[in-house]
Amino acid sequence: MDKVQKNMGPRAEIDFPCLSDGCDGVVKFSLAEVGTRGFQAVCPVCHRAYTLDAELTDKLERMLELVLAIRKAEDILGESIVSVNVAGGEVKIPYALLLTRLNTLITLKFGDRKVDFHLWIEPSSPDTFR
Repeated sequence: MDKVQKNMGPRAEIDFPCLSDGCDGVVKFSLAEVGTRGFQAVCPVCHRAYTLDAELTDKLERMLELVLAIRKAEDILGESIVSVNVAGGEVKIPYALLLTRLNTLITLKFGDRKVDFHLWIEPSSPDTFR
């Protein structure tokens, strides 16, 4: 990873379905942008703007901190596995595979609604999927 990429941190994006009636848009934004002054997420279809309250902003900022901590521990996690007990034995899954291949969802309260946010994290190494 070059110096510029290292300073930028991991590419971590989040999205959720637009909450406007009849809109099928998906609102996407970078977790790194959430704490910036005046941040708003905008639906690309109906152009509805979403302003995040302090509680939601705090949770998403802490999610970014978690992503950064996972990235920092990548060398340890690369040597770790998750073992799942199944009928007839166990299946061992490399932790790095779980981080890159499974969908990560977080359900948070957005106003008076519970909304599923999808988290997308770019692997730090091009060899992750090999």
